[in-house]
Amino acid sequence: MTKRLNSKYKIDRRLGVNLWGRPKSPVNSRAYGPGQHGQNKSKPKDYGLQLAAKQRLKGYYGNIGERQFRRLFEEAIRRRGDTGENLVELLERRLDAVVYRMKFVPTPFAARQFVNHGHVKVNGRRVNIASYQVKDGDVIEVKDSSKQMALVQESVNSQERETPDYIQVDTNALKGTFVRGPQLADVPYPVQMEPNLVIEFYSR
Repeated sequence: MTKRLNSKYKIDRRLGVNLWGRPKSPVNSRAYGPGQHGQNKSKPKDYGLQLAAKQRLKGYYGNIGERQFRRLFEEAIRRRGDTGENLVELLERRLDAVVYRMKFVPTPFAARQFVNHGHVKVNGRRVNIASYQVKDGDVIEVKDSSKQMALVQESVNSQERETPDYIQVDTNALKGTFVRGPQLADVPYPVQMEPNLVIEFYSR
């Protein structure tokens, strides 16, 4: 278990937002940054706004490192269309993100671990790479021997999140289809994401 996984709610405190919309977030009771100067807020400059936007988007997807996130940005630039929309789509096509969207696990951190431990199959084949890019029409399912895990059952029965319409899920079979790549407006982020500022950050 990584240090990042153990201290995930520190991200909420640092950014001052309930990043995953969870009731346990400390921001719900203390909507300011950590430390003795946490409540002394000054108006951020352009760089600060861009950095915060990047940290929100990167942090939302759990354990993505800076190098890996930068590679996704570079791939988004290479593709046709709006770079910000491309970046969001690439993030949502990650296998761990799809597993999270299908509600097989409660958090993006758990999704990464769930995939890495070999509990997930794509089109009938076991895939244990969290960053694997899911294609339109791919069928994602929980391995038979993992379907009765308490983590999975609790997450599937939770009313905390809804499944977005670019994903179809059979909760009884713990199996779903990635229908299409989403646009920013389709993704159910609990907080405002600004990929345009992320692009500005990396384009400086």
